[in-house]
This record gives sequence, C-alpha cells and structure tokens, in this order.
Amino acid sequence: MNWVLDLDGVVWLAETPIPGAADAVKRLQAGGEAVVFVTNNSLPTEAEYEAKLARQGIDGRGAVISSAMAAAALIAPGERVLVCGGPGVVEALQKHGATIIDVGQPDVVVVGFHRDFNYERMRIAAAAVRGGARLVATNDDATYPTPEGLIPGAGAILAGIERASGVRAIVAGKPYEPMADIVRARLGDGEGTVVGDRPDTDGELARRLGYGFALVLTGVITADEAGAVDPRPDRVAPDLATLVDGYRTTG
Repeated sequence: MNWVLDLDGVVWLAETPIPGAADAVKRLQAGGEAVVFVTNNSLPTEAEYEAKLARQGIDGRGAVISSAMAAAALIAPGERVLVCGGPGVVEALQKHGATIIDVGQPDVVVVGFHRDFNYERMRIAAAAVRGGARLVATNDDATYPTPEGLIPGAGAILAGIERASGVRAIVAGKPYEPMADIVRARLGDGEGTVVGDRPDTDGELARRLGYGFALVLTGVITADEAGAVDPRPDRVAPDLATLVDGYRTTG
C-alpha cells in the first residue's frame, strides 16, 4: 500500500522528533510499503530534509515531496521569478530551469514560508504582482506547528501580499492539484493512506487522491477537536506509532 506521510506534526515538531515516529516509518519501509514524505513546508532544501530524516534513522532519499517542488512545477523554464520564500523554493525553481531575479519586473512571484519576511519584501512582491506578475504560493497554511505551539505559516505571509496586491494566488501545495499530481506520478496506482495532522490539507489531499485519511494528534488537532473535523478521518490515532501498530494488527 502507498503511505503519504506529512512531516511537521507527524514525524517531528520543528527540530524535535515525535516519539516512536521514526521506528514506525522504518517498520513500514521494512514491510515493503511505498512511503513518501509530503510536506507543505517549503523552507528546507531536499538535501536538508533527507539529512534530517537520516538523523532519525529514516532513509528518505528520493522520497520527499515538498510544496516548493509543486510550486516549481507551475513555472516554465526560463521564466523570471521573484522569490518571497526560503532556500527550498530557490532550489526547486532552479532545478526546474527558472531564472531567479531580485530586481526588475518578474513573470512570477513565488511565496513560501520563511522567517525573515518583512514589510519591504511584502512591498516589493505586491508591487510586482500589481505590475502583472503571476502570484504563486507554495501553500496557504495559516499556522505551523512547533514544540512551543502554533506560529504563523506561509498562508499568513501570503495573506499580506494578496491583500496588498488585490490578487489571489495560485496555490501549489496540499491539498491542491499540483501537489496531488506529483504524488500520483511518484506512486502510481493503488490504494493508499495519507497520514497527517491537518484535515484541511492532509485530509483533503487524501480525498483528492482517493486514499484513506488517518489523523494523528501530535500536531494541530487535539483529541477534543478530532470528532468534528471535515473531512472526517478514517482513523484517528494519538501518534504515528500507534496508527501503524494498529493498522498492521487490523489491516
């Protein structure tokens, strides 16, 4: 079976591993399951993601799909792009053949999560969009889970640029079609389960793919909230380890 695993809120919280998650992933991989890691966090590069997984003993080589990659798939090679995001966005765009610019009118503005966002960058990005550039977002998640609680996500950054430019972005990451297209291309046909902590992204991606949705309670949604979310999950578990153990027991 295909397993589509979120990272933030499922495998780790920022730099803190979620107990039991790494062993659960390794059990799936050892059992011959197809596992990919699908994340809306566009800040790290592919190598940084693979290295972070490796520090937990997880082989993630070639298995990470980020919203930066989904956004890059919407950009034609040679198009001029103003990046309002982090290194993961720059890397994905360069691999796709885009030209990154800092001055002049771009063809596209790409927005993603980054911690050094400021008013000046919002001004420049909004002006470029008002000048005719397409506005593409890696994702529109309002928040991002950390061990200290929720912090503003890429959607919060995007909201300022959308409001200032008067233009709604094309969103590439979960649960939208550009991300679903990459997952389909990577995994092919067959049954699958999306495991995540956000019904509005992970659950909706599962629905778009025709997969089951397993909600874990180590990220955004609490146990008290789990019964009222939409879409309703097929399974709810306190964490990934419990979910995988239960699945391997009951099928």
